[in-house]
Amino acid sequence: MERLSLSNGAFEGNNNAYLFHDTGETVLIDTGDWMATTQAQLHEHLREYGVTFEDIDRIFLTHWHGDHVGLAGEIQAESGAEVHVHTADALLVEGDEDAWEDLHALQKSYFDDWGMPTEKQETLRDRMAGPDMSSEYPTVTSFEDGDTFSFDGFELGVVHVSGHAAGLCMFEFQTENGREVFSGDALLPIYTPNVGGADVRVDNPLEKYLRGLRRIVNSNYVRAWPGHREPIDEPADRAAYIIHHHEERAWRVLDTLRRQGACDTWTVSAELFGELNGIHILHGPGESYAHLEHLEQEGTVVRDGTEYRLADGIAEKLVELEDDRWPLPY
Repeated sequence: MERLSLSNGAFEGNNNAYLFHDTGETVLIDTGDWMATTQAQLHEHLREYGVTFEDIDRIFLTHWHGDHVGLAGEIQAESGAEVHVHTADALLVEGDEDAWEDLHALQKSYFDDWGMPTEKQETLRDRMAGPDMSSEYPTVTSFEDGDTFSFDGFELGVVHVSGHAAGLCMFEFQTENGREVFSGDALLPIYTPNVGGADVRVDNPLEKYLRGLRRIVNSNYVRAWPGHREPIDEPADRAAYIIHHHEERAWRVLDTLRRQGACDTWTVSAELFGELNGIHILHGPGESYAHLEHLEQEGTVVRDGTEYRLADGIAEKLVELEDDRWPLPY
């Protein structure tokens, strides 16, 4: 298996595509985005191993985001490769117009509900348009959690870990050293994947993402191969760290509501992240919304229309505890 590093303009760092080519089928996991520079890089990487787009038999996609699926259609058009993705993301990957229109309408509804200013929504408009309509969309074959695929001496097992995206999946496999996993954006070595804004189709996104992280903690993987940057040698430790990170963020959300009083998601986002630009205009309030919703379900936060406030007695408890904390559902 070869890790192919592909540049992008995202803060998460270079994307990874993974190539299987030694025997039997030629397979890619993720393809990078649809930019011409990425396509040139992927061609160059593949040539190093004597592979062209025409040689690729199957593609497995971790989720629908453009920096992971962008070249799948181009490759399929040249090779006839089967493209596999989770059922929840299949229509978006295929470029289904109704699915994209529904997503955009849902995003607009959330942006208004969060209190996102109009000018910030306009800034996001180009980013939210989806893939360049001149690019190829693949025809996909969908899979579900627990499905398995065999090739090149490997058996890949699908692990559905919704949260960052509705159809986000990892692919686990066995090696002589133990079980390893292609973690996509479920587990990254430096940044924590955005939850709440990255895919507004996901109900209870933080709860589902935390469930996926706990699954990683309990799976005893010896290595994770992420969607961005370098491999992760202690996946359980990294997943546990991200769980703790979200608990710390929850306390910041509670403290914001203690100091600000009732306020909307955009105000909480400004307290947590400051002035937002670029894709962070989406990620900041999305992350804030995911935490506010999670805390509302736990009973420490109450929602009134588009505003959130601390539940009765919580402000006093926060002052009383000062640096001590009671367990949150994270």
